[in-house]
Amino acid sequence: MFTQSAKSFPIPSIQRLPVYLRFLKEQRNRGNILISCTQIAEEFGQLSVQVRKDLAITGIAGRPKIGYRTNELIDAIENFLGWNRKIKAFLIGAGSLGSAILGYEGFVEHGLHIVAAFDVDPEKIGRAIHQCPVFDFQKMLEMGQNAGIEIGILTVPSAAAQEAANILVQIGVQGIWNYTPIRLDIPQEIVCEEVKLSASFAVLSSRLKKNAIFSDEYV
Repeated sequence: MFTQSAKSFPIPSIQRLPVYLRFLKEQRNRGNILISCTQIAEEFGQLSVQVRKDLAITGIAGRPKIGYRTNELIDAIENFLGWNRKIKAFLIGAGSLGSAILGYEGFVEHGLHIVAAFDVDPEKIGRAIHQCPVFDFQKMLEMGQNAGIEIGILTVPSAAAQEAANILVQIGVQGIWNYTPIRLDIPQEIVCEEVKLSASFAVLSSRLKKNAIFSDEYV
């Protein structure tokens, strides 16, 4: 039984698990009932020892000279990520980014079900975006009471982020997926994952620039 605190798990390892999971499901579909760290490592250009460490955080252990049973490894990863159960979510902000998130079909496979979206735009309220109904933002508190909503997804303008977060706290969410650049003031027990789009792009653009400079040196 794994008792290690979730806070102590390496973030890069957690981020690699969905990539492994997709590969494992492909192997299962091909009829491969056993898989090794070496096979996974070769697929992604990694060291097998790193793959083994990544998989170890799920609590599963491979068998010497055999590896893992593919189904058992898939179950272990999905259980660790919480993707083997249904998680209900509200999305706040049905603009371009919010609409794109609503249109991503992969979330359902991972157990995330966005049951309702909220906005202040009269042109969006009362419509359905990718089969998800959009309601008036003012109704979120009423609709969220005793609805079992675990996650709130924030894709609102910065000025509206804290107000939306306050309501999510009131309806009892356990986590907030924050796509805004605002650092939210929320209770410590609520998990907040901040998606820094600008920071991510900064990494990409700086790497592109570095590659360009490196290439110019050899022209």
